[in-house]
Amino acid sequence: MLTFLARMKVKPEKEQDFLRLARELTAEVRAREPETVAYEFFKLRDEPLGYAVYEQFLNEEAEKAHLNTPHFHRIAPDLIECLDGTYVREYLDPLD
Repeated sequence: MLTFLARMKVKPEKEQDFLRLARELTAEVRAREPETVAYEFFKLRDEPLGYAVYEQFLNEEAEKAHLNTPHFHRIAPDLIECLDGTYVREYLDPLD
């Protein structure tokens, strides 16, 4: 399993665009990527304009496949344009 949380900050004037694109990408991933176990955006409660996406894939190949889908290539560039800076990935490993 490959699991991570990516944290990001959104430009104030782009927040509504970001929300629309995040919802669109989430719907596409859930409908078209069976090897993506979890994919969900969250608003960070105590961080203004802070968001995160929780992603879990069966393996690294599934993540690579996700990054190469037509819907990712169509939506991700506009989503990234909404960010104030870049995102930071925090990889999550099971305790076993």
